[in-house]
Amino acid sequence: MNVYQLFVRTFGNKNTEPVFDGDKTQNGCGTFANINNNALNSLKSLGITHIWLTGVIRHSSRTAYHELGIKATNPSITKGKAGSPYSIMDYYDIDPDLAVNPKNRMEEFEELVARIHEKGMKVIIDFVPNHLAREYKSLYKPFDVEEFGEHDNKNVIFSKDNNFYYCPDQEFEVPGQQSAASSYSEFPAKASGNDVFSAKPSVNDWYDTVKLNYGVDYQNNNKVFEPMPNTWLKMLNIMSYWCEKGIDGFRVDMAEMVPVEFWRWSIQELRESYDVIMIAEIYQPHLYGNYIEAGFDFLYDKVGLYNTLENIYRYGQRADTITDVWKSLHGLDDVMLRFMENHDEPRLASECFFGDAEKSLPFVGVSALMNRGPFMIYNGQESGEDAKGMTGYSGDDGRTSIFDYVTMPKHQAWMADGSFDGKFFSEKQNTLFKFYKQLLNLRINNNAINKGAFYDLMWVNPWYSDFDPQYVYAFLRFYGEERLLIVANLNTMESRRCYVKIPTDALQLMNLEQNDLFCEAVDILTDEKIFYNMIDIDSKGVMLDLKPADIKIIKL
Repeated sequence: MNVYQLFVRTFGNKNTEPVFDGDKTQNGCGTFANINNNALNSLKSLGITHIWLTGVIRHSSRTAYHELGIKATNPSITKGKAGSPYSIMDYYDIDPDLAVNPKNRMEEFEELVARIHEKGMKVIIDFVPNHLAREYKSLYKPFDVEEFGEHDNKNVIFSKDNNFYYCPDQEFEVPGQQSAASSYSEFPAKASGNDVFSAKPSVNDWYDTVKLNYGVDYQNNNKVFEPMPNTWLKMLNIMSYWCEKGIDGFRVDMAEMVPVEFWRWSIQELRESYDVIMIAEIYQPHLYGNYIEAGFDFLYDKVGLYNTLENIYRYGQRADTITDVWKSLHGLDDVMLRFMENHDEPRLASECFFGDAEKSLPFVGVSALMNRGPFMIYNGQESGEDAKGMTGYSGDDGRTSIFDYVTMPKHQAWMADGSFDGKFFSEKQNTLFKFYKQLLNLRINNNAINKGAFYDLMWVNPWYSDFDPQYVYAFLRFYGEERLLIVANLNTMESRRCYVKIPTDALQLMNLEQNDLFCEAVDILTDEKIFYNMIDIDSKGVMLDLKPADIKIIKL
């Protein structure tokens, strides 16, 4: 399973002269129509199986559509001119920015879903269950669905049947402004999305959002789930609504901030009618087992493998600590969604990270090939997008802004005005794109990767041998007659010559017999031939010359 996170607003934006903090008219905006058959054919060829359409549901924005009855949200509580896609304004609506004809935005979304399905790929969208926009008002909810907070008792901090948490008798204060100086008024104040139960959140809090109440009384450390809280029913209704639109799954934003009891009930209810993929954004490893047991198919692996690989590059952490990652998961490796980029993390090619996409490739390779679980790339990653410069609300932090109307210049070279054939790629971009295409197709076409076992070789290649566990990581993947030795040099500055030993028990697991013959292997990425002697492969090892930031995928 290869996931492509596609941020619709930026993916199809063809503007080549955006301005700082520009609005939609000045900077442009991608639409569903920009994700044309050329784009989908290219993504399919790249090796993508699932497309995560990001920023689809209508959210806070300073762009108004008066003819549709959609007002611009208050700038005091809107992050950037385009707004945060995680500050939901209407769970039942499509963001009008993303349509050629905003009046027909739902039809254009459904047409895109159909196009993706015609190409044999699946569609995932965001579900944001923990919080919604402060000015939330649904214009398109079904007639029999009550508005959030419509019947709340606003005189108490917590009530099981309230949709929100309140700060009774207190006015909400916009961060950095005195209440009287802000044009936004909220009384009584509601708790902010990141569990800030105060009328005065900080500028670093999710002050543009309101925390939803699932029956958890945080002040008294108590859960009240009987009878069923009102919010549970409303959120199940929303997920069912989008399943009816033909989507195949949800990437659930901050799933761990919603009680696992809700997921255990709602996923079971949902799957009585729909075959739906559930991916949880989660950062607390001690909760992993609970959320899988509740019905999630896959979990974010941010604090495990991503952080370990980041620390190896940034801070000199040893490569052999990657072994600790899979050991700590206690068999959950195949349910972890791996990645090296998404909208929350710095671009690999940015000056805030590697500064050069090619230096990141062995890290990407390790992340993609270690296990059978899903792997994800973020739009522009395959083109070396570097998110250079200030764009508006978002600073120059190496991330492509999700709050502003922005473009991806490196990605535009692949988009090539809608042909998606990379005809404007530089030679370096062509090399990068080829790597991702080889890697992603290997994941779906090679049984050693998508079905096979994993064997960590670090225990038999210690620091005192002809090996360098400070920078080099080696492992095997195998299934039937498919046997791969994968070795990565995570030192981006220096070459390494090393001898990679493969122990006898690993050879037996792979059904390889030792003899005195020289054998030939091939590096899948380069077609380079490598010779080794089977009789001393476990004592001397396979000799490899690794360039800086190099990865070899050797078919034995």
